[in-house]
Amino acid sequence: MRIGFFGAAGEVTGSCTLVETETARFLVDCGMFQGGPEARSKNLHALKFDFDVRAIDFVLLTHAHIDHSGLLPRLAVMGFRGPIYATPATIDLLHVLLPDSAFIQEKESEWQLRHRRRSGKGERGLPAPLYTVEQAKSSLKLLRPIGYRETLHAAETVSVKFHDAGHILGSAWLEVAVSEPGKTHALVFSGDLGMYDRPLLHNPEKVIPEADLLLVESTYGNRLHRPLAETEDEIVATFKRTRGERGNLIIPSFAVGRTQEIIYVLCDLVRRQRIEPIKIYVDSPMARAATQITFEHPQLLDAETHELIDWWRANQEKVNIEFVADVEHSKALNEIRSDAVIISASGMCEAGRIKYHLRQNLPRRECSILITGFQAAGTLGRRLVDGAHLVHIFGQPVPVRAHIHTVGGLSAHADQAALLDWLRGFHRAPGRTFLIHGEIEASTVFAKAIEDDLGWKNITLPHRGEFITL
Repeated sequence: MRIGFFGAAGEVTGSCTLVETETARFLVDCGMFQGGPEARSKNLHALKFDFDVRAIDFVLLTHAHIDHSGLLPRLAVMGFRGPIYATPATIDLLHVLLPDSAFIQEKESEWQLRHRRRSGKGERGLPAPLYTVEQAKSSLKLLRPIGYRETLHAAETVSVKFHDAGHILGSAWLEVAVSEPGKTHALVFSGDLGMYDRPLLHNPEKVIPEADLLLVESTYGNRLHRPLAETEDEIVATFKRTRGERGNLIIPSFAVGRTQEIIYVLCDLVRRQRIEPIKIYVDSPMARAATQITFEHPQLLDAETHELIDWWRANQEKVNIEFVADVEHSKALNEIRSDAVIISASGMCEAGRIKYHLRQNLPRRECSILITGFQAAGTLGRRLVDGAHLVHIFGQPVPVRAHIHTVGGLSAHADQAALLDWLRGFHRAPGRTFLIHGEIEASTVFAKAIEDDLGWKNITLPHRGEFITL
């Protein structure tokens, strides 16, 4: 058996792992690289995939985030016709996320084309979208639902169980059994794991007792998140300062998962009378759709979330949530000079409507930008977190005068302590452990933590394009 690492190896995005046995070949995730111009180059290279796409039997998808799912349409364009297995909630989200990803790419290509024509550079060498909206919609036909803890016989020699990962709606870690002559290999793929005792979702399910091979995420393997109580204090302080100075609070947010968590926290702070009644604009059609999908899967929400939903339905005048659908309404938000809380995608400020709100509000000292999640290297969000005084948006310089606040307690990723707790579910160390989905520094620190706390050996940090034979 061979394992090939084609993304999220030595970096956070682009999750894609190839498993080859004597009788089956399958992928775990097929995600897009994210993070500025370098990511674009990686995605263009990934179109080649360095393996025969048509020979892939099936895909196992851990969750819907674009860095895990975003190249599935390209996989189909290049000839893949097998099933893509995912949980029902993940499939519902993909019907929103993948066409939206294609739409953003098409619009970006149109913008670049207009820019080149205006500058007289011509159209030669202009990169096309990775895939079109129609191609994205066509790839959705390959999706096949599988419930948590059901046994999926994906191939004659491969069986799979999806377990709740507590990361976003429908997210899963995978238990895979691969049968070969004389031996059955137990493989575990963590996908992205969530934090324990956090808003919205259930805690991650415990891992199986033993495994021959483990691939585990390490996004925050070198740090601890701030306690949720401290994060709430920071949000309260930011909200009160911004309102006191008559500014707007802008929150870049991933449409799936993070937006719903932020709404939960703000609603709960009003319920507990820690902040005043609030008007929230959610400027993202995709976030609106994702929120609706969340309500359609109540069995995936924890008890505290059900209680808060009941309170909000009885007190909607205290938390007025307005989902902004059309472009004209979105543009009208730029006329609001104070007291607006605007939640908009994308979470790393690389695309979508958030760029317009940043262009409008970053130069204003009375405004605040609240960064609530991981910002990959090379992204606009990362530059803001790193203290840039000037950024470029749509090719134009924008001074950064607004207050930039970063809170860590809302991360949908498990921190080092939570990852170690999950790993303690193994009764003994896996035969081999690979740390993926993390920058080199985070993965290196996490490897040392595993060795020190759990006494494990055989921990590897793979490189993109590397194959491991077992």
